[in-house]
Amino acid sequence: MSLDHAILGFLNYEPMSGYDLKAVFDASVKHFWSAEQSQIYRTLSRLAEQDFAEVEIVRQEDRPDRKVYHITDSGRKELHRWLVEDRELKSERHAGLVQLFFAGGLSDEDIITMLRRFAEHRREMLDRMRKFPDDEQGKRYTEQAPMNDSYFWWLTLEYGIHMGEASLEWVENVIARIERGEHKEKHGC
Repeated sequence: MSLDHAILGFLNYEPMSGYDLKAVFDASVKHFWSAEQSQIYRTLSRLAEQDFAEVEIVRQEDRPDRKVYHITDSGRKELHRWLVEDRELKSERHAGLVQLFFAGGLSDEDIITMLRRFAEHRREMLDRMRKFPDDEQGKRYTEQAPMNDSYFWWLTLEYGIHMGEASLEWVENVIARIERGEHKEKHGC
């Protein structure tokens, strides 16, 4: 997914600053698409240069001025073009799986510690996603969103929960297999 288009999607709901966008990313789509604050600011600058967004400087007395970005008509057209475009689903990047791929030289203790950390991260992520509908941010999005939009937001949350549960089940199974010593047997693909 293009960060440009994700930001355009959020700006299509309402004008936001880079800080606002980071908060909304973390509260809504982090389970399948995260963004660093620096990436968001660079992308906002690029979107403004491309005339997909325009910036409004909001003066503040006791803090630095705020830059609030608004989607433009050309930004809406670009978002629509991207939304209806045929797109191949690409595999996800997962640093933990790369670590596991190269873990053959580690001790069983180190491998199990790594896998337990992965499982704990999954549990925390699942806990956040399951609480989201009832927390302040979740209620805010539900109340403010047009009905059709909120339905699709909840579908992505449902996907995240299902994927999180499946990956947690898998890692717990792998831990048990490592503890049984299955990895010391010869395996082929």
